[in-house]
Amino acid sequence: MTQAPQAAPLPFDNLEEAIRAVRGRGMRLSTARRLVLEALFAAPGPVSAPQLSQALAIDTTSVYRNLELLERHGLVRHVHLGHGAGLWVLAGRQEHEYLYCEQCAKVTAVAVEELDPIREEIRQRFGYQARFTHFAIVGLCEQCAAPHGAGERGRRPAGRAPS
Repeated sequence: MTQAPQAAPLPFDNLEEAIRAVRGRGMRLSTARRLVLEALFAAPGPVSAPQLSQALAIDTTSVYRNLELLERHGLVRHVHLGHGAGLWVLAGRQEHEYLYCEQCAKVTAVAVEELDPIREEIRQRFGYQARFTHFAIVGLCEQCAAPHGAGERGRRPAGRAPS
């Protein structure tokens, strides 16, 4: 199983601040690294390394290498939605956690503080400090959970942008 690095997210709101953070961590800003950051800023939500590789015309291995390095330094993080490959998002913006519908693959981004009451309930009942940043909460969206929704929605490929 993949382990999430424990690097604290670096604060940044735009590409220029992210580039300063890269350089401030002593990393070189290679062309590939800059393109990966630009693509993550342009992405509407979590994106896979193969998607980035194809969009940027960069070798997939290079994309993974850059994503993993940026993750170790707190600039990006990966999240797992359903059974698909890990997806990547910027870590310096407002942190989000995700809800994933296992029937239609709908992804819903949720502000961290919106899940604080659930985290507190888990802490009180089980003694765990729950985090939902690495793995999404998986279940059925409202439409798929409704009796008339079962089987009526078309399936979307995993890893699509949050709705």
